[in-house]
Amino acid sequence: MATLPFSKPRAAPAVVDTPPRTAIIDIGSNSIRLVVYQGPARLPATLFNEKVMAGLGKGLAQNGKLTPESIKLAIETLERFAALAHAMEVTSLRTVATAAVRDAANGHILLDAATKIGLTVELLSGEQEAMAAGMGVLSAIPDADGIVGDLGGGSLELVRVKKGEIRDRVSFPLGVLRVAALREKGKGAIDRRVAKLLDQAGWSGKGKGLPLYLVGGSWRSLARLDMNLNHYPLPIIQHYAMSPATITRLVRTVSHVEKGSLKEIPGISSQRAPMLNDAAALLASLLRHLKSERTIVSSFGLREGLLYEALDAETRRQDPLIVAARADGQRLGRFPEHGDLLDRWISPLFEDAPAMQRLRHAACLLADVGWHANPEFRAERGTEIALHGNWVAVDARGRAIIAQALWTSLGGGTGPPAGIEQLASPADVKRAVQWGLAMRLGQRLSGGVAGPLERSKLGEDGAALTLHLAGADAALYGEAVQRRHAALAAVCDREPVLTS
Repeated sequence: MATLPFSKPRAAPAVVDTPPRTAIIDIGSNSIRLVVYQGPARLPATLFNEKVMAGLGKGLAQNGKLTPESIKLAIETLERFAALAHAMEVTSLRTVATAAVRDAANGHILLDAATKIGLTVELLSGEQEAMAAGMGVLSAIPDADGIVGDLGGGSLELVRVKKGEIRDRVSFPLGVLRVAALREKGKGAIDRRVAKLLDQAGWSGKGKGLPLYLVGGSWRSLARLDMNLNHYPLPIIQHYAMSPATITRLVRTVSHVEKGSLKEIPGISSQRAPMLNDAAALLASLLRHLKSERTIVSSFGLREGLLYEALDAETRRQDPLIVAARADGQRLGRFPEHGDLLDRWISPLFEDAPAMQRLRHAACLLADVGWHANPEFRAERGTEIALHGNWVAVDARGRAIIAQALWTSLGGGTGPPAGIEQLASPADVKRAVQWGLAMRLGQRLSGGVAGPLERSKLGEDGAALTLHLAGADAALYGEAVQRRHAALAAVCDREPVLTS
């Protein structure tokens, strides 16, 4: 029987170098978590994330010790996490412990058990914990200027961040698992304790006019509750903002809501729900005495801060949004160089402020992410990636602008998809539509490859939107390219002109 050409034996595929995998085991006062990372050093993707609510800090307020039950669960969790890290071929594993183990009289029991498992545990001081939390926020919000508040189960860290640096830091024994004991001392006990600790440390009023960046699962759960109450259209916690008045309202709300109802809200675990009342009361008091004007939630904290601390200065300066968008664009698109080139090609048309320029750049880097989807759903795929991707250094408005550009460039049209108008202004939407149509023109003209974009040029003079094609490239100006050229010119109030 004849052998068909395509059935000939093929050489074994080349071995692809797998980027190294790093992992952190975080032994906190409330939870123990394993996170495995892989990808660009500035913003590696999360490959695996698992937490166990071990509640190590529950016994501290009563007798200063870890309970036998929490120690047993913690050891079982560490055994599993160590085995998982080995199975996932993690090349660098860092294990850290914070307030509960640090402050407990019997914390050594857990440390000894971890050693037998094969884990070397770094017992972070309060100052180190604060530093890592601050670095985590700077990793996600490089221009952060305010106070970072990291609420754990056993401690509260406050960190002053400004111009990419840690200025001051302090740690207080005010973890959410300690608040219940304060409540037992009567009405106003939490507020008096917060006021006294801040005053003694010289932090009273230190947040005046500045935002308080919220780190920690309990405060993130509070934000999720507010998002649910407000029917917020974007289920992304990063960069979600709340005012002091909102926090005061949440204090009243949480005190009257059944715990079972809280557990039904997406993102609020059954273990977190009982702590929301204490977390809200502590936050309201903290805002009052710091005099901070608003809160901004950070999805990054201690673990991401530890990664960020280890980077060299040059890598730290990289824009995490652009790094992540480039990585996803290359992974999901067709041509690795396409996004950066596309941004340079369309940029002569737009006099955008620097903040908008980086959003346009991110959109161009993601311009091809819908290509492998069903053709009828490419626009939806691009929009979903822009809105719900694991991005940092971008707020809800920025996500919406990128989403609109991708929606338009991938064939969704010039109207906004659902939810966009609640997050971005009409002027933002119009600009993103213009970007999208310019991206759409560039992709159709070039077929996604570099050559035609490198040899051609876009421009506008106030009346005409000009596409310059030289020599043999004039043949690229087919009917589909003409239509896209005309559509872009129309939305920019220009006439389409071809030059050679």
